[in-house]
Amino acid sequence: MSAADDLARASRRLYALGWMRGTSGNVSVRDADGILVTASGIDKSAVESADAVRIDAGGAALPGQERSASAEAPVHAALITEAGAGAAVHVHSLAAVEAAARWPGGVPLVDVEQLKGIGRGAHGDLAIVPVVANSQDMADLSARILAARDPGVPGVIVAEHGLYTWGSSLAEAIDRTESFDWLFEHALRLDRLGRG
Repeated sequence: MSAADDLARASRRLYALGWMRGTSGNVSVRDADGILVTASGIDKSAVESADAVRIDAGGAALPGQERSASAEAPVHAALITEAGAGAAVHVHSLAAVEAAARWPGGVPLVDVEQLKGIGRGAHGDLAIVPVVANSQDMADLSARILAARDPGVPGVIVAEHGLYTWGSSLAEAIDRTESFDWLFEHALRLDRLGRG
């Protein structure tokens, strides 16, 4: 199976989880030929391998392709080239947006088994997920995310927007995205119970 096939399958899976409604969200992966990212304006429930766009290290689509790269391709390119990721996932998780609104200085996560899903310890290991302000300037947004990222926390929330997660592979990036969403929901529920 090709990287484009993996990209399409991942997009449909994340759509099914409710995190890529309509045309929102995007996925990228590094392969032997460079970086692939989902095309702009594609309904993520119906992404096919033909909807993968090859981009350069700055996020611009390489010439000769039918589809345009996602507007957020520069962020994906930055995470893959500058952060050394093998893949990146961007979802519009409501739990991530709500958690960032509740903890705008960074979302604290501690003492719960699911932290192992993002590579942290289940107990006594405080992970703070960075939160950055949104921007429609993708170079600016990329710089904010790279500056805020913590090598020990493979995700950054863009306030009032969504979550970027990355990993050494697309499978790892998706697993981490699922873990983050659960962790944000858990933190918000504890907070509502007065235990956050």
